[in-house]
Amino acid sequence: MASNQGFLTDEQRETLKIAAAVQNSEVLSSSPKSPRPLLSEHQIKVATGGGKAPTIGFAVRHVRRSHSGKYVRVKKDGAGGKGTWGKLLDTDSGAHIDRNDPNYDSGEEPYQLVGSTISDPLDEYKKAVAVLIEEYFSTGDVELAGSDLRDLGSSEYHPYFIKRLVSLAMDRHDKEKEMASVLLSALYADVINSAQISQGFFILLEAADDLAVDILDAVDTLALFVARAVVDDILPPAFLNKAKKALPESSKGLKVIQIAEKSYLSAPHHAELVEKRWGGSIHITVEEVKKKISYLLREFVESGDTTEACRCIRQLGVSFFHHEVVKRSLVLAMEIPSGEPLIMKLLKEAAEEGLISSSQMLKGFSRLAESLDDLSLDIPAAKSLFESLVPKAISEGWLDASFTNSPRVNGELQNGDDEKLRRYKEEGVAIIHEYFLSDDIPELIRSLEDLAAPQYNPVFLKKLITLAMDRKNREKEMASVLLSALHTEIFSTEDIVNGFVMLLESAEDTALDILDASNELALFLARAVIDDVLVPLSLEEINSKLQPNCSGTETVHMARSLIAARHAGERLLRCWGGGTGWAVEDAKDKITKLLEEYESGGVVSEACQCIRDLGMPFFNHEVVKKALVMAMEKKNDRMLDLLQECFGEGLITINQMTKGFTRVKEGIDDLALDIPNAKEKFEFYVEHARKNGWVVPCFSASGVEAAVVPSTAPAAVVAA
Repeated sequence: MASNQGFLTDEQRETLKIAAAVQNSEVLSSSPKSPRPLLSEHQIKVATGGGKAPTIGFAVRHVRRSHSGKYVRVKKDGAGGKGTWGKLLDTDSGAHIDRNDPNYDSGEEPYQLVGSTISDPLDEYKKAVAVLIEEYFSTGDVELAGSDLRDLGSSEYHPYFIKRLVSLAMDRHDKEKEMASVLLSALYADVINSAQISQGFFILLEAADDLAVDILDAVDTLALFVARAVVDDILPPAFLNKAKKALPESSKGLKVIQIAEKSYLSAPHHAELVEKRWGGSIHITVEEVKKKISYLLREFVESGDTTEACRCIRQLGVSFFHHEVVKRSLVLAMEIPSGEPLIMKLLKEAAEEGLISSSQMLKGFSRLAESLDDLSLDIPAAKSLFESLVPKAISEGWLDASFTNSPRVNGELQNGDDEKLRRYKEEGVAIIHEYFLSDDIPELIRSLEDLAAPQYNPVFLKKLITLAMDRKNREKEMASVLLSALHTEIFSTEDIVNGFVMLLESAEDTALDILDASNELALFLARAVIDDVLVPLSLEEINSKLQPNCSGTETVHMARSLIAARHAGERLLRCWGGGTGWAVEDAKDKITKLLEEYESGGVVSEACQCIRDLGMPFFNHEVVKKALVMAMEKKNDRMLDLLQECFGEGLITINQMTKGFTRVKEGIDDLALDIPNAKEKFEFYVEHARKNGWVVPCFSASGVEAAVVPSTAPAAVVAA
């Protein structure tokens, strides 16, 4: 019955009982050194089949017979192999541990090794900036983003911030791309330095191949970001050449540089096109902010609604520019005396609400104090009105009393300045305004000569460039052209250097009115070098007169980068969309060709007309220089006839003539290597020029004399 129903036979049951007892004794043995019980002779006979010795090569106790009659090797500790029942206490590790069991013991849980991650500062930084960037894309708050990035510290990781910002923007809409460019411009120099900007963009170029996998137009978009950075003056043009040399020829990063150069930076009016490619700036310009401030203040004077005026000021979102609100409010109070009580009420409420901070209030009052002389031209009683407003503001508690104890010095006017300097500046400003309207350089020069105050030439230069920076590109171009003419006619190089020193010393104050003042000053400096108003060595002289690590030194460094860039001459001559549009090299080539044509049998009047058509009177010293050198080389003194005609017509002035002779004299040693009798010929030309009055009387062939009378500006003025 048992056999028919599939149960074990008595013999099998006995064998199984003995085997189980052996296994149990092995597992439950209390001493690891206790001898293991051996199988009985009966067991061995059963295992080996009739008492024959095993021949399969392992110990007898590890031999077991399966139900099929085959010999199998048993696993260690008796956990059987194929066809066996397993060891007595063999259990599934997970099946019998139930945390809901009342008798559950956490000690029965198997131990697990948990790996602890080591914190990486760069990973933490990347996570933080990812949140920062997303928040910026949501709010558009440039000031908050800059503050948060500054609070993160870890400035050495800023290049990775640039990479993350641009790469995230590349995969989004034009709005975010424009926002990314605006943020980079805002952070430049204040939070992120030039080297970090360059390094961040180079990391992007190296990753261009990977970016192209996820972003289909990655190459073109990244090229536009690079071009925009160059146009915004946060990435020097020299970066493109350095990057090309460092990138592999087959990389997409190199293709990005090529597209940026050929498609964006070489196109006519490329700056305007690049700036508007993503729909224009998301932030209003300084001029637009000023217009909005003036409009809301005048509307407030009419309505008297202080709450609405505060809301409009808050809505502008330019808390860092609230000093302009203060300044324009005070000016409006002077212009409209009946509106003074309302204006004072608005400023008081804005200060009490915390809308306008105490520092912004102080800046606004200080800036108005600095411009009182100019304001007096339009509002004669400006000084007395201002002196009456200050005590009211201090007594009501919304202007710090320290304002009267620490008067600001703007680098130009000091308490001990005399009345003559004040009048000079008033008249100088009027002359500059007239020039911007008429574009009449000879008239301006006559007006300056009538003032008869050459010691104040640096002050005039500072006023000229400061007024031009706050206007359109037309006035900036006119200022550069005028600077070249003034250097030719009445300004010495020392005047120019001292004027730029004064500008750079007051750059931080200028930036309160003109947010990109540093970039504009760098362009004016670089343009002065390109126009031969200054020599590159003059930048070193200017830098040496500035305080170490001030914002002015950074501006000088920026000017050097602009000059060192590829095709710098052509780019700088066109930086404000004006000028002749020629590079200096092009102008020199044209001068050489017209002189060669004249030397080969041309007409004097035609040559003079060609010089006039060049439209570069400030560069006529190059005509003089090349004419003298050509006369030496060709051994043909016809060039002297041309110079005589140009001088007689007033086409080439005495200063330009003297400057041309001076430049030949400075290079006479090099000329003597090619023209053996160069020195003798030059002495003859100098004598001829002195007889005909071409050069200043103090000029001589031996020893370098000053081309124009040096400035006699007192030390106090230069220091100002």
